Amino acid sequence: MKLINIGYGNMVSSDKIVAVVSPEAAPVKRIVQEAKAKNLAVDATCGRKCKAVIVTDSDHVVLSALSPEAIGNRTEED
Repeated sequence: MKLINIGYGNMVSSDKIVAVVSPEAAPVKRIVQEAKAKNLAVDATCGRKCKAVIVTDSDHVVLSALSPEAIGNRTEED
């Protein structure tokens, strides 16, 4: 199990990540709203603007203040 830093001391397991996407698209906004309604959303932005949405295999949605590119680069590092 490898933990990925998603900003401000928050970590997520790389084994659980299904997708890292930008929050700007309407379908992604809908996914975030539905996750919040089901209490499956984790806000890891520490009060900053959300720049990436991480979807996990357990249907949890993690909001991050880092860009999807930065998170993607961190998943590729060994």
